[in-house]
Amino acid sequence: MAESHIYVTNVQWSVDRKGKLSTNGMPTIEVATPVEFPKGHPNIWSPEHLYVGAAEVCLMTTFLAVAEKAALSFLNYTSKAEGRLEKTEDGFLFTEIVIYPRVVVTNQEDVEKARTLFERAKRHCLISNSMKTKVTVEPTVIVKS
Repeated sequence: MAESHIYVTNVQWSVDRKGKLSTNGMPTIEVATPVEFPKGHPNIWSPEHLYVGAAEVCLMTTFLAVAEKAALSFLNYTSKAEGRLEKTEDGFLFTEIVIYPRVVVTNQEDVEKARTLFERAKRHCLISNSMKTKVTVEPTVIVKS
């Protein structure tokens, strides 16, 4: 039997080009058209930010899972992601998302192990695997004892 999950979200328009995104049991967040577009709003989550963030968070959670299975010990994980939105003949499309994860390990021997685990996490990230946008991962692994 195939495994299947359903994720439900709800949007309620509030005013102008703003609304509230919610789901059961989680905090509601304000969402809007990004400031780069007509009547966009600054300082509010946009679908564009959420799209890029979904790929970034999925890489993190997948890395955490594969690192745990591989018994990789690390001190810190942070990341930054950049999504390139371009106007094409088909309209605006995200053409690329680059994720810059940074992990701090405690010994030199774990540097290559962490890099290999980032490759595995990228291959198994279900969000980026579901996107037609090219997703690139450029990890930095730092040793700190």
